[in-house]
Amino acid sequence: MSTLPFSLLAIALYLVSSSYIGKQLWQNTLSKTPWLIGIAALASISHAFALFPALLTDQGLHLGFFNAASLIALFIVVLVILCNKHLTLNVLLAPIQVIAALTIACAQFLPYGHMQPINEAPGILAHIIFSVLAYGVISIAVVQSLLLLIQERQLRKRPVSSWLRSFPPLQTMESLLFSYLWSGWLLLSLSLLTGWLFLEDFFAQHLAHKTLLSSLAWVIFAVLLWGRHRLGWRGHKAIRLTLAGFSLLMLAYFGSKLVREFILTS
Repeated sequence: MSTLPFSLLAIALYLVSSSYIGKQLWQNTLSKTPWLIGIAALASISHAFALFPALLTDQGLHLGFFNAASLIALFIVVLVILCNKHLTLNVLLAPIQVIAALTIACAQFLPYGHMQPINEAPGILAHIIFSVLAYGVISIAVVQSLLLLIQERQLRKRPVSSWLRSFPPLQTMESLLFSYLWSGWLLLSLSLLTGWLFLEDFFAQHLAHKTLLSSLAWVIFAVLLWGRHRLGWRGHKAIRLTLAGFSLLMLAYFGSKLVREFILTS
């Protein structure tokens, strides 16, 4: 079955929804419009039908750059749609949908390049997918934390910038940040759990650095989420811990590649 019709439908629906939100912003009439969420939900379903046949094939898992980006974008769109039930996030949904449409177009029309399909046991494939999603969602959480920091500083100034008035309230932005962090932490937990269950030696020499740093990041995010729930942590403390956990995750990936490709081969 061709995935092209689903790709084109998802791109069209994402762009229609984003264009309407952009028009509302231009006319300063932004409001919570239920039918926009319906269009975004339909677009995300079409997105899934377009992505998964290309991602999961008979040859293995085609997790190239654009497929991975499309998978992360789909997860973020679904997360924002779910959060929109309680928070007014249309202004944030617009750019996310444009990015999702772009990733679909790239995954559909650009070749895989030299990326070979990953043909492993289902448990290892699950570990890889959970890892990619965890890194992606936590990366979005970092962007959200930086937006929150900018918004917090701008609100102290008078007059408030016109572009800032289109953003959701500070409390809403903070709630979305912790929604991203909860999702990222749960995905990271599943990544570590499936790695421990299905990899032959989770602490092998070439995996030890990645495992240790990812586990430390997991602890930092767990402490942050506990502090938010029990002690009401927010603001700069939440942002600092988010950046600290993200830095460890980046070191887990790039640091392990550095050790494998340069130190262990020297």
